[in-house]
Amino acid sequence: MASNAQGEQAAKPQIQPCRYKTGKTLGAGSYSVVKECVHIDTGRFYAAKVINKRMMQGREHMVRNEIVVLKRVSMGHQNILTLVDYFETMNNLYLVTDLALGGELFDRICRKGSYYESDAADLIRATLSAVAYLHDHGIVHRDLKPENLLFRTPEDNADLLIADFGLSRIMDEEAFHVLTTTCGTPGYMAPEIFKKTGHGKPVDVWAIGVITYFLLCGYTPFDRDSNLEEMQAILIADYSFTPLEYWRSVSLSAREFIKRCLTIDPQQRMTAHEALSHPFVNDEIREREGGREQGGDLLPGIKKNFNARRTLHAAIDTIMAINKLREGGGGGVDGGGDECGSEEGGEWE
Repeated sequence: MASNAQGEQAAKPQIQPCRYKTGKTLGAGSYSVVKECVHIDTGRFYAAKVINKRMMQGREHMVRNEIVVLKRVSMGHQNILTLVDYFETMNNLYLVTDLALGGELFDRICRKGSYYESDAADLIRATLSAVAYLHDHGIVHRDLKPENLLFRTPEDNADLLIADFGLSRIMDEEAFHVLTTTCGTPGYMAPEIFKKTGHGKPVDVWAIGVITYFLLCGYTPFDRDSNLEEMQAILIADYSFTPLEYWRSVSLSAREFIKRCLTIDPQQRMTAHEALSHPFVNDEIREREGGREQGGDLLPGIKKNFNARRTLHAAIDTIMAINKLREGGGGGVDGGGDECGSEEGGEWE
């Protein structure tokens, strides 16, 4: 981790002509938007995450120091979205990454003709490999969920990529709690986050357990009618492999993997490296136990469950977003007029 004045100086950008033109919005979060951008000199397309500096509450230097590490780490693993550039304006911080054109994880699964447990295992193994690499370099993601798992290209053999890695750790506990509970479901968060007893790398393994459950049935293990009920279920790990019709084709090995990830005590939870050696994601063990085509096609049930819950949660998210805008009086991350030019490059302020 870059530290003190040397690290901050290395990370702090210099005023220079803007090298990018921004285009369409690709996604939006509670304190940032992601936009397509093009490098003016090379014509190469990238994605730019635009972060509202007001949300950093005077901790911009922590962001800069974190980025020094993330830029180096992101170039060292094929399943991590590469951070290629960063700069800041008066109101916003810009993180420029490779443009992942293959779409989000679950949307891509739903477009497939068939989908088996072994396909889910391959996806989890790739994610675990990247998480283990981040943990080895002292980085905790803290916000692993299907929306942050993207494919590099539309090809069938494209790399799965972790996006938005590492930045959430700069938020203090209260701010992180507010962000996650007011802007969507807390369903991927580990019990120790809610308990405020201190947390670290094990929270990412818990999230992988939730993602694995989701990838095998199309709904999350702690899905409830409200965030409070969901949090209460998480605190006691209140979940089950039901209804049986959606779990009949899922192996005992997969269920045991999920249980070892969704262990309440973080000290007893598997590490990322231990999870990589579990039979569910270990190719050699899985082949010995009967090959890759165990179980039936999971896709019909997954599509049915996912679409039903997406419709419900989209309605809830819309209401929450409207309320948030009313409370905040509008304003978004691009407020202040200092964004990189959408037509021609301007000056960074």
